Amino acid sequence: MKLRHWLVALVSATLALSGCSAGAGNGGNGSEKEASQSAASNAPLTVGLTYVPDIQFAPLYVAQEKGYFAEEGLDIKLRHHGAQEGLLTALQGGSEDVVFAGGDEMLEGRSNGVDVVNWATMYQKYPVTLIVPEDSKIHTPADLVGNSIGLPGPYGENYYALQAMLQAYDLEGKVDVQYIGYTQAAALSSKQVDSVVGFSNSDVHSIARQGMSVRTVEMMEGGLPLVGVGLGSLRPTLEARSEDFTKLIRALDKAVAFARENPEETVNITEKFVPSLAEPEEHANALKVLDSTLNLYEGAEVFGSQDAQRWGEMAEFMGQKILQAPLDVESAYVDLTK
Repeated sequence: MKLRHWLVALVSATLALSGCSAGAGNGGNGSEKEASQSAASNAPLTVGLTYVPDIQFAPLYVAQEKGYFAEEGLDIKLRHHGAQEGLLTALQGGSEDVVFAGGDEMLEGRSNGVDVVNWATMYQKYPVTLIVPEDSKIHTPADLVGNSIGLPGPYGENYYALQAMLQAYDLEGKVDVQYIGYTQAAALSSKQVDSVVGFSNSDVHSIARQGMSVRTVEMMEGGLPLVGVGLGSLRPTLEARSEDFTKLIRALDKAVAFARENPEETVNITEKFVPSLAEPEEHANALKVLDSTLNLYEGAEVFGSQDAQRWGEMAEFMGQKILQAPLDVESAYVDLTK
């Protein structure tokens, strides 16, 4: 949830950590005592969002501004992470009750000793894709043999997606993988790399804004074996606040529906959090990113529900390639919509 590339653009074109990345590896035993203290029923809930405010978080801004949280009896505080803050650091420390992050990132966090449990999947579609110039000869993953792929670094959702694709198509050692930081647009336009791994709802539009015609390539037929962005909490907090979390899901369901029906107003609401959207060009781009982001929420009959098969596939893949040790996937998530 990304938003690493924005942070880099705003701060100094370099960030040692993907918003949903290496921070997930900040293990340790967590702070269960502090989590329990913050889990009292009817207490405020702090929802952690990765880094700088952005249109990609619009449903949460809408739920707050339109009173959907309040209608459910919830007192919600939205908190954006600091530039050098690990993904799960605030959750462990007790200053956040909920984190908005990738299911895969939470699973990696668990492998590093953080008892975080995903209790709702927001992005039913995985947000990472392969991006190539419009005139590229790359149309399928198999076409990557002998070509180069750029991505920020060996961490986060971009990296997980790349590893899944390389394994699925037996491409390891047959492509030139380059860690280029958050310079996808420049690296692609200068032909430093032949393709980049990025986010379908943001990077594609960001690169196009810089005057380069690009298209996307499906990284794996049938979809990547990875769970998209969701909501997670430490287990003591989940056990104490599950009823409130069910209410939070309902509020976000209303907010996503509102955003689909009212994109202009949604961007205007987000402008309160992202003042730059007052500029016409920024506003127009935000509408595109919003549309692409809302598309990621689609695919489940029940908003926020979990896909047990996809969780199993992800645990198997990440257990082979990413995790420090195999995990019991059934303890990594719950489905509060049932």
